[in-house]
Amino acid sequence: MFKPHRFVPKTVIAAAFAAHGLVAHATTPFVVQDIRIEGLQRVEPGTVFAYLPIKQGDTFSDDKASEAIRALYATGFFNDVKIATEGNVVIVQVLERPAIGTIDFAGIHEFDKENLTKALRAVGLSQGRYYDKALVDKAEQELKRQYLTRGYYAAEVTTTITPIDRNRVSVLFSVAEGPSAKIRQINFIGNKAFSTGTLRDEMQLSTPNWFSWYTKNDLYAKDKLTGDLENVRSYYLNRGYLEFNIDSTQVSISPDKKDMYLTVTLHEGEPYTINSIKLAGNLLDREPELNKLIKIKPGDRFSAEKLQATTKAIVDKLGEYGYAFATVNAQPQIDQEHHKVDLTLQVDPSRRVYVRRINVVGNTRTRDEVVRREMRQLESSWFDSNRLALSKDRINRLGYFTDVDVTTVPVEGTPDQVDVDVKVAEKPTGAITLGAGFSSTDKVVLSAGVSQDNVFGSGTSLAVNVNTAKTYRTLTVTQVDPYFTVDGIKRITDVYYRTYQPLYYSTDSSFKIVTIGGDLKFGIPFSEVDTVYFGAGLEQNQLDIDANTPQSYIDYVHEFGRVSNNVPITVGWSRDARDSALVPSRGYFTQANAEYGTPIGGTQYYKADINAQYYYSFSRGFVLGFNFQGGYGNGLGGKPYPIFKNYYAGGIGSVRGYEPSSLGPRDAKTNDPIGGSKLLVGNVELTFPLPGTGYDRTLRVFTFLDGGNVWGTEGNSIGANGLRYGYGVGLAWISPIGPLKLSLGFPLTKHTGDQYQKFQFQIGTAF
Repeated sequence: MFKPHRFVPKTVIAAAFAAHGLVAHATTPFVVQDIRIEGLQRVEPGTVFAYLPIKQGDTFSDDKASEAIRALYATGFFNDVKIATEGNVVIVQVLERPAIGTIDFAGIHEFDKENLTKALRAVGLSQGRYYDKALVDKAEQELKRQYLTRGYYAAEVTTTITPIDRNRVSVLFSVAEGPSAKIRQINFIGNKAFSTGTLRDEMQLSTPNWFSWYTKNDLYAKDKLTGDLENVRSYYLNRGYLEFNIDSTQVSISPDKKDMYLTVTLHEGEPYTINSIKLAGNLLDREPELNKLIKIKPGDRFSAEKLQATTKAIVDKLGEYGYAFATVNAQPQIDQEHHKVDLTLQVDPSRRVYVRRINVVGNTRTRDEVVRREMRQLESSWFDSNRLALSKDRINRLGYFTDVDVTTVPVEGTPDQVDVDVKVAEKPTGAITLGAGFSSTDKVVLSAGVSQDNVFGSGTSLAVNVNTAKTYRTLTVTQVDPYFTVDGIKRITDVYYRTYQPLYYSTDSSFKIVTIGGDLKFGIPFSEVDTVYFGAGLEQNQLDIDANTPQSYIDYVHEFGRVSNNVPITVGWSRDARDSALVPSRGYFTQANAEYGTPIGGTQYYKADINAQYYYSFSRGFVLGFNFQGGYGNGLGGKPYPIFKNYYAGGIGSVRGYEPSSLGPRDAKTNDPIGGSKLLVGNVELTFPLPGTGYDRTLRVFTFLDGGNVWGTEGNSIGANGLRYGYGVGLAWISPIGPLKLSLGFPLTKHTGDQYQKFQFQIGTAF
C-alpha cells in the first residue's frame, strides 16, 4: 500500500548546513535502499544519477548528503538542491536552472547579427544552454570588445533577461552604438632623419581619407599599432640605425569619444656602417660557396633586412645538403665612437638528416596523391630545403588551397631522421565568371563561364564557357587531366561551337563564321617551369554571307565554298615564372604556338603565335608590366590564308580605346574591317596602390599605353597603315565577389575611319 513520504526536516537542515561547513545535528547513518529524484523537467534522471555520489546500497550520512549537494550544484544544471529521507529512501529535490530560449540583439547597425551570434558562441553562450549570469556578463563584455575593434568606444550594452514558457529565458542585448572614434592625428616626436610623413607611410593605421570606408584604417586597433611600430622599427634598422628605440607610445581619446590621437616618441641614434663581416663555425669546407651568399659588404650601411636575407640564404644552402636544423647567429661588435659594426656570422650546421615520412593533412576533398605527386622532396632521401621549397611552390600553384604550410618534425629516438608535414587549407575550386563591355555605340558584350579545377578531388579540371555576345557566341567544354601519365604528361580535351560576327560593329552585314570542332593536346613537362604541347584537331567552318558582306569574303566563298573542313596539328611551348597568376609583381610568362592546316581537311596554311609578359616591381607597391602578342599566318600549296583564321585587334584584351575587332585592313568596297594574317599588339601597364589605402594589393590603380594593329595580304583591302595607340587609366579590385577591373581608354591619335571604345569592365566570382 502506497504511503506518502514524510520529509525529515532535521536531515534537510543538516545537509544544507554541512554544505556550508556549519555544525548541525547529526543524522543516524543507514543503508540506502532506494533513491528518488523530484523536480526534473529537461534533465534526464540518468544524468543526475551519473553525478550523484550516493548509490543504492551505500551508507547514507550527513557527509554524503553534503557531498551530493555540492556535486549537483557543480553541474550548473540547478538553482536549488535539497536532500531528504523517508525511511531508508533518499529523496533528491531539484529546481532546474532555466534554459536560454532565444538570443537577440537590438540597435545593431555596424555588425551582422549572425557574426555576433558566432562570437558569443565562442565564449560559451548559445541557444539551448542553461542560463548562467556569469556567462551572460562575459558575453556582454565580448560584445563591447567587438565594438572596440571597430572604434566604437562610446558603445553601451544593456542585457535584459525575460522569463518565457517551459522554464526558459530570453536574452536581449540592446546596444547604443554611438559614434565611431576616428584617428585624427598621428604624431612622431624625436624623428630627425626621416619626416613624419615618411614614417606614417610605413603604418597601416591612418587618419580618415576618401577610402577609409573600405580600408577601415582610420579605426584604432592595438594589434595594428603593434604591427605598425614594428614596421617603423624595421624601416630604421634597414637604414643602419642600430640604436633606434621607441621610448613611448601614447594613445588618447577625446572626452566625447569621437577622436583618437596617437603620439610615438622615439630615439633615432646615428646610422652605422659595416666595418667587416666574416663567417665562423663549422663551414663544412664550403667557405667560398657560403661567402658568395653574403648580401652585405664592408662599407655598406647596416641593414637588418640584408642581414636576415644573408642568414636565410646560408641556412637554405646548408639545407640543400641535408642539414635541416642549421643555424646562423649574427654576433655584432659595435664601435659607438665611430658608428661602425663588425659582424661575425656563427654557422652551426647541426646534424645531417633524411626524410622518413611525408604526411599530408587538412585535405578533406583533395586526394593525397594529388598533393604527393607535386612533392620534389622524396621519402627515404636526404633532406633538401631547395626541393622542399620547390614542392611547396608546386602545391601552391595547383590553386586548390588558400594556405600551404610545410614543416619538418624530428623523429623521436633517431637523431638523423625527420618527418615532413604538409598542412593544406582547402578553398572552393569552382568558379563562375561574368564579363561585360560597353562600347561608344551602346553595344553590350556579355560572357559567362562555369569551371571546376578539382573535380571530385582528383586534380582534373572541367570548364564550360558560354559567350552570349552577338559578335562572338561560344559554347566550349574543356577538360584537363594534369597527370594523364604518372610522368606528369598533361592531356587537354576541347569541344567547341562558335559563331563569330567580326563586322558587327562596323557594317550592316550579317556575315557570320560558324565553327564546330574539337581538339586533343598533350603537354609534356621538360622542366619545373617549361611545358611543350603537341595536339591535333578536327573542325568545320561555315561562312554565311549576304549582300552587304565585304567583297573579299564573298570572293573567298565563291572560290572555296561556303563550308571548309580543317584538320590542324599544333605544337606549343609555355613557361610560367610569375610570383602570382592573379596579382603578379615580378617574373615573366611566355607562350608560343604553331599551327599547321593539313591537306586532309582541304585547307592548307600555317600560323605562329607568341605571347610574352614581364613584371617588374621597382618600388614598394609599384609594378610595371609589359605584354606582347604577335601572330603570323600564310597559305600553303598555292592557297590563300583562310579568312576564318584571320586575326583581329581592338578593344578588350587588345588595344583599349578602340571598338572590338575594328583595327586592321578594310574592304576596299565597303570600308569594313576584315582582319588579317599578321598581328602585333603591345601593352605597357603601371599598377600602383590606390592613394590612401597603403600598400593594399587588393585595390590598385593602373595606367596603360596600348599599341597594335593587324595587317593582311589581300589585294582588295585598304588601311592598316601603321600602329594604333590607346592610353587610359583604370581600377583593379579583388572584391568580395571576385576580381573586378574597370578601365577608361582613349585613342592617342585619331585616323579617319577608326572606331572608338571608352569604358569597359570585367568581373568574376567563386562558389
